[in-house]
Amino acid sequence: MAKMKLYYSPSSPYARKVRIVAMETRLDKKIEMVNVALTPVAPNADVDKHNPVGKIPALSVKGIDLFDSPVICEYLDNQHKGRRLFPRKGRDRWVALRLQAMADGLLDAALLARYEGFLRPEEKRWPDWSKGQMKKIDGVLDALEAEIRTLKGKPTIGTISVICALGYLDFRFTSHDWRGKRPKLAKWFAAAAKTPSVKATVPPPN
Repeated sequence: MAKMKLYYSPSSPYARKVRIVAMETRLDKKIEMVNVALTPVAPNADVDKHNPVGKIPALSVKGIDLFDSPVICEYLDNQHKGRRLFPRKGRDRWVALRLQAMADGLLDAALLARYEGFLRPEEKRWPDWSKGQMKKIDGVLDALEAEIRTLKGKPTIGTISVICALGYLDFRFTSHDWRGKRPKLAKWFAAAAKTPSVKATVPPPN
């Protein structure tokens, strides 16, 4: 298999998802990790060469560049001979993909709220926008609490995505007590956080 090169940031939850998948599939030793810094207002020229959208993660494989995290993760899951993180068929597949969509939706909202409060000049910030994004975050959290049984069992792309989403809330939204009203989800995450691949990819301190 051709050597792969992953453009990532330790603080990116989407890149974290790819890194966890790489470790869970034992492909991490075959991937060169390229740590890059970028924001929506400060792009990175190297990333732009491999992803026309200019976002991370981006995976460079001989002859093709892959992006974004769902595509990269599914590619990696097709490069090993172990248990699949993307279930092949049936209800299990759709449950896993649905969980991934929920977690990525939470992250999309969290990043928009983060950019609004961190990157946008203070005089141009829109509080109602941030409130709207937090409402989406809480909606997903409530759904995960209600559907906690779908998170049980062996890891899938869905549960890995949820781990990265909850980890990002702990990383960037420390004042948002997502655990308070969701004890089942909090208990599940506490156990999942002990997984070696999850521990190895915790974002660095702010």
